[in-house]
Amino acid sequence: MQLGVIGLGRMGQIIVDRVLAGGHEVIAFDVDHENVQEAAANGAVPAESLDNFCDRLGDDKYMWLMVPAGEAVDMTLAELEDTLDGNDIIIDGGNSHFESSVQRATATDAAYLDCGTSGGPASADAGFSLMIGGPEWAYESLSPVFDAIATGPAGHARLGPNGAGHYVKMVHNGIEYALMQSYGEGFELLAHGRYELDLETVARTWSNGAVIRSWLLDLCEEAFREEGSDLETVADHIAGGSTGTWTVEEALTQEVPVPLIYQALAERFGSRGTDGRFARKLANRLRYGFGRHPVRRTD
Repeated sequence: MQLGVIGLGRMGQIIVDRVLAGGHEVIAFDVDHENVQEAAANGAVPAESLDNFCDRLGDDKYMWLMVPAGEAVDMTLAELEDTLDGNDIIIDGGNSHFESSVQRATATDAAYLDCGTSGGPASADAGFSLMIGGPEWAYESLSPVFDAIATGPAGHARLGPNGAGHYVKMVHNGIEYALMQSYGEGFELLAHGRYELDLETVARTWSNGAVIRSWLLDLCEEAFREEGSDLETVADHIAGGSTGTWTVEEALTQEVPVPLIYQALAERFGSRGTDGRFARKLANRLRYGFGRHPVRRTD
């Protein structure tokens, strides 16, 4: 199977590598020529422009967009518009708002799949979790590609019509906020509690059989091993927040109480202050663990 990938940043390169490893052909394009060269060095067919990209894909074009959510998606779709028809399939693998995905699916002639992608660069070897919304025929057509990108057949699913994939990913991110906040608060109590504890050892012990074991807890262990139990040079500053905001907004619309997710979002915004909470320092470092987001450091 042939797949075109537009957007060759950290995640886009991993998509390319996993699809190639699955035995498929990849046509690769990015506005940064160095990124295209990197993908070509790994086995992809390089495209010099979007026109060249579309020409190389032929009549039935299957395209994965891995560009920043928002304006970049709309600009890319606008440039592709004249080349698309009902036999083509576009996958938006970024963190787009689910309502935007519904609007884009309606506006484009191609079949549109909104795909929430979880796992971050740290899942390059194991594969991702893919939450997909859109036409069933388009999803089934691309199942071999999803098998290659995900952890396997169990790592992806069509969850409903357009918007469903990004809706589920939005709530997933809200849960992620709350989980990081919970781990941060627990370790903050241990850090300032009655005993002098090696928090790496605590995290490792919990990761082996405890009820609260998880990948995020494994990343807590990694953080304490690499940064020390006091996280001394890690700043109390947590970037991001858009998907958590969308989750809280949707909860208000649906009148569903989400106090833990809301509080985690509030703590994230509060971290832009100067009070230096340990829990937020750990959340800052955990974002590096799963997403390789830059760690804000103290001066």
